[in-house]
This record gives sequence, C-alpha cells and structure tokens, in this order.
Amino acid sequence: MKKLVPKPFTFEAGERAVLLLHGFTGNSADNRMLARFLEKKGYTCHAPQYKGHGVPPEELVHTGPDDWWEDVMEGYNFLKNRGHENIAAVGLSLGGVFSLKLGYTVPIKGIVPMCAPMYIKSEEVMYKGILEYAREYKKYEGKSSDQIEREMIEFEKTPMNTLKALQNLIADVRNNVDMIYSPTFVVQARHDHMINTDSANIIYNEVEADLKEIKWYEESGHVITLDKERDQLHEDVFAFLEKLDW
Repeated sequence: MKKLVPKPFTFEAGERAVLLLHGFTGNSADNRMLARFLEKKGYTCHAPQYKGHGVPPEELVHTGPDDWWEDVMEGYNFLKNRGHENIAAVGLSLGGVFSLKLGYTVPIKGIVPMCAPMYIKSEEVMYKGILEYAREYKKYEGKSSDQIEREMIEFEKTPMNTLKALQNLIADVRNNVDMIYSPTFVVQARHDHMINTDSANIIYNEVEADLKEIKWYEESGHVITLDKERDQLHEDVFAFLEKLDW
C-alpha cells in the first residue's frame, strides 16, 4: 500500500484569507477539516506543506526551521499575490509558533495559536517523537516488521541537527511574543501530553493585543484539530475571526 502524500491546498471563497499552518511531523491534512468549515463560511484558506513533511522521515531530518519558515512566508505571499490584503494565521503546535512569528514580522489581521509550545522540550523527548513518527510512517508504507527494524537502525544513525534549531526557534519566538499587537485567540487542549500546557498562559499573558482570548478544551489532546472537540473548535475559530477588523 502506497501512502498518499499530503499536499498544500487552497480553498477559494471570499476576500478574507486564512493561512493554516501544521505542526512538526504533521502535514496540511491536519487542518483540512477546519479549512473546509471556514471555506463554507466565506473564508479563503491556504495551507502550505513544509519541506521534509508528509514524506519519508529520512527527508525530515535534512530540513529545519529556516526551511519551514520559508514555506510559511511563501504561503503568506501566495495569498497576498492572489489579492488577499487581509490575512489571519491559524497554526497547530509548531504552526502556532510560526503564526506568532508572523504576528511580529508581517501585517496579520489575527492569530490563532493552537497547542503552541513556548517551553523547550529536551532533545531526548523530541528525538523520541521523531523515532515514533518514523516508525509509524514506515508502517503506513506497508513495510514488514523486519524491514522497519532494519531501516530504524539506520535512521537512528542520522544526526538530528533539526532538534537544536527547533529549540532555538521556540526560544526566539517566546522572547518576542510581547511584540505582537494583532488580536489573538489562544487555543489549548487540556490533555496535551506533547507540550507544557502552561505555554498557553505565557502566550495569553504576554501578547500585547487589545483583543485577546484563551480557551481550554477539556476533552482534547495535542492534535486538537482532529480530536473529539473539533466541531466546537471550528465554531470558536470562526467566531473569533468574525470579531476582527477586516
């Protein structure tokens, strides 16, 4: 069974545009249901796919935050070039970190960071996450257990420079959160075991926006866009976008 490779997508609707950003080891499909919901409400949605994501894990470790930020900016400029002057950024996990970075880098109408980390995880914990992702990806590819084990032994020999760069990115964004003046809606899942959930409070407290909100989703885990409260999340993101000065 060949795994379908997720791709960037664009759903054209109205003049108001939303840039949807996925997380580390995630892909554009993580935001697809939210995008379809917003499209029906009249929002144009564009979701880039970062380099090294949605492809074999061997490719992931040869890319890093600078490459992914380039993809984010390409996505932003893609919407600009299509005539969308007003853009909001909605991001999951690492995508949430990037949505915050956009907030102090370019004009942004509003920001929705979802389960975005502000604390640096140890490289060891992040490394385990990459190994888990690699193993799952190989299972999706339909490889035998023996083949997966052989490939994982090789994979573990690969230098993971990506992790240190990722830690530096998170630290840098955290230091600049107080430079954000765009309206911000902080979304956090209560059962998020991937990040320190106090990150949500840091973002909410330090953002300088006049309009800022925070909501905890009591039934959800880290990938909140695919979890059991996703319908409520859709409604809440839409309600927030409707409050913005488009």
